[in-house]
Amino acid sequence: MKLKKLYQLKEKLQKETDLSRIWSYYMDEFGDVPEFSDVGEPVRQDALLATIAQVCQQIFGKPTNIDDILIIYIKEYQFYHAPFMANKHIGGVIFFEDINTGLIAVTSAGSNLAKYSRFTGIATSDRNDRN
Repeated sequence: MKLKKLYQLKEKLQKETDLSRIWSYYMDEFGDVPEFSDVGEPVRQDALLATIAQVCQQIFGKPTNIDDILIIYIKEYQFYHAPFMANKHIGGVIFFEDINTGLIAVTSAGSNLAKYSRFTGIATSDRNDRN
């Protein structure tokens, strides 16, 4: 598992204007690699969860419940990632703590269509709260 590619992901997150390309890179290099799930540790990150809910509310135009989320934190890279469900939509989030920037991707169940949102500015002081 080449975690050093997280540096390339961080650079893309900061510079790439096509958000689907960032998400595709993440999925190709990490999301579809079974060993990646074993790296890092589960954490409770309330600020990130609140940001996901707020962004999904903006995407769908209504309050959205975030369920089935498992936030993983890789300390060496200050990187969070998580799959989740937003109402009946499959979603995922990536977030780099050191640059305070992340990306959310949400698809409709049974659809190839996705919506993306890059975000900045969440407080991460509760990252050490464990599940």
